[in-house]
Amino acid sequence: MLHIGIIGTGGFSKMHAKILSEMEGVQIQAVCGTSKAKAEEFASAFSIPSSYESVSEMLDAEHLDAVYILVPPMSHGEFEIQLIERGIPFFVEKPLGVNVEQPSQILTELRKKSLITSVGYHFRYTDTVSQMKQLLSQQNVGMITGNWMGSMPQVAWWRDQERSGGQFIEQSTHLVDILRYCIGEIDEVYALYGNQVMHKQFDGVTAADVGTVTLKFRSGAIANISNTCVLPNGLGKVGITCYTQEGMLEWDTERLKLIEAHATSEIKRLVNPYLVENEAFIHALKTGDTAHILSDYEDAFKTQQVTVAALKSAKSGLPVRLV
Repeated sequence: MLHIGIIGTGGFSKMHAKILSEMEGVQIQAVCGTSKAKAEEFASAFSIPSSYESVSEMLDAEHLDAVYILVPPMSHGEFEIQLIERGIPFFVEKPLGVNVEQPSQILTELRKKSLITSVGYHFRYTDTVSQMKQLLSQQNVGMITGNWMGSMPQVAWWRDQERSGGQFIEQSTHLVDILRYCIGEIDEVYALYGNQVMHKQFDGVTAADVGTVTLKFRSGAIANISNTCVLPNGLGKVGITCYTQEGMLEWDTERLKLIEAHATSEIKRLVNPYLVENEAFIHALKTGDTAHILSDYEDAFKTQQVTVAALKSAKSGLPVRLV
């Protein structure tokens, strides 16, 4: 039986807890929240034996085989270091933080040990992204466009640039990660961000609400990813289009469409990527086989470097090279 701890009591914690609670050979042993009351409420909902408001206290009291770090971007750092020092494997939700300095320190410590890690870039685990990766490996990719268009989440930290990192670091990071996974590494980044709408509607909005980022891949391919959070609740559009000598590949969260000169085909998503990423991590803990983990901390750090470089570019008005 694997004994799992969870740090965080928000929506993603509930999603992961539901999946873990239905898996054989897994026991969620403890949860830690920002308050004892939140932790106790969460523990009651998922029949978790122990609840804490201090991570150190939880780690001292429990014998845990792994811990899930499911906290907002600004809260990363201390928890990861504590787990590394104790030799405890961990799953961490994206992004890795709001900068590259702290994740870099974590990565340095991780490299000193052989700990299993997994990062929640769940789109890698979808059958449609797997198909897109396979198809693109056989084609010459010229250009890619991506978009993450939606509304601003109703939580104060997300609106705060210092706490969330902004939309491109917190949300559109998924698109960067998919493209790295399917096409390859990125050498140069140029970004333009703006504050057009949301700061007039809500207090405390310092994160940009519109932005566009150009990426140059090592292969020579060029991508442009645009994002906004000015739309009304319920409206949105998320997707990637790849342009190749064979035609167009259009991906969104539900399907992959291949558009060629004389034919169009479509593949619908069949799997729950959140389930698959959890299965991969749990399998690795049980067997030591990490082959099914598609995004570990080392790989996710490269995505973090790209998204933070975009913020640096937007602030300076200059391209940022990553090599």
